[in-house]
Amino acid sequence: MSADLVCSVCDRTYADRWRCSCGAPLEFASEPRPDGPAPDFSAFDSRRGLWAFSEFLPVARHVTLGEGFTPLVDAPEWDATFKLEYVSPTGSFKDRGAATVVSRAVERGADRVVEDSSGNAGAAIAAYAARAGLDADIYVPVSVTAAKRRAIEAVGARVVEVAGDRETVAAACRNVVEASEERRSSLAWYASHAWNPAFFAGTATFGIELAAQRDWSVPDAVVVPLGHGTLLLGAYRGFRALVEAGWTDRMPRLLAVQAAGYAPVAGHLGPETNDLADGIQVREPVRREAVVDAIDATDGDAVAVSSDAVARARDALLARGFDVEPTAAAAVAGLREYRDRGVLEGGTDVVVPLTGRGK
Repeated sequence: MSADLVCSVCDRTYADRWRCSCGAPLEFASEPRPDGPAPDFSAFDSRRGLWAFSEFLPVARHVTLGEGFTPLVDAPEWDATFKLEYVSPTGSFKDRGAATVVSRAVERGADRVVEDSSGNAGAAIAAYAARAGLDADIYVPVSVTAAKRRAIEAVGARVVEVAGDRETVAAACRNVVEASEERRSSLAWYASHAWNPAFFAGTATFGIELAAQRDWSVPDAVVVPLGHGTLLLGAYRGFRALVEAGWTDRMPRLLAVQAAGYAPVAGHLGPETNDLADGIQVREPVRREAVVDAIDATDGDAVAVSSDAVARARDALLARGFDVEPTAAAAVAGLREYRDRGVLEGGTDVVVPLTGRGK
């Protein structure tokens, strides 16, 4: 199964490419949808992980570490339900996208994948590449945590440190990819969690799986940390796919949470910077327009949270047994902000993904 790709702006098509020649992101030209009504949850084999939803996926399974089917846990202290994405094989929701993007790399005959990351996406790509028998180079900022660097190196990937912010790291990685394409040798296949549409095919299973776990009832709102929008866009596409298939009849509001100082969607790029939630320190999201469209289409919103708010949220989560990293706690800090603003009232059916394990 190897679907063609189409430009999201100019409609050029490609067999395989990470970005259109016009500079815009690419999407799959077609995405499968199942026929017939939604089956009972018992019809899905959870042992297949997210691949149990293969009828929605434009990529065939070539590599898996058992990702998907993360637990839903009641969190009455927050008047919400948490989805524990941090129990994924490498400790974050990025495993969903890594499974599908590395499967796509295998389909395309890649020998080596490259990725730029602040940590979690790099660790996920490194692990899934190792599982598939592919080499991997992961470009990271020099400030990457020692634990995340160890996780990348432990599975045999090469860590390439780049001085500067996340945009500088991404540019350095893309330069290598583009040079490799020009030489047409030692091809560096870009398994980008921000650019590659196969990654978003994997994160779309978050929404599908969440609805399945709730017997095809979607919540009123989902509160999601937002950097490049990998999970928010994935959730949006998953819920939209269910509506298109006739398996649900509505979509939840998507409420984004960004880090103060790194919040172009929420409109906060001022002097205050949230240096704690490193996983969402993105000032120039690749798919910003698509993120804004998804928020608007679901009557959603975006807020920015401070380091102090994230630290308080993380302390509260740890006190209740949820061992998460600061970026995951940002969503819970955002949940409080939305309640304080009156965007979410008490008793609203809210799901918050806890996106990454404490490291």
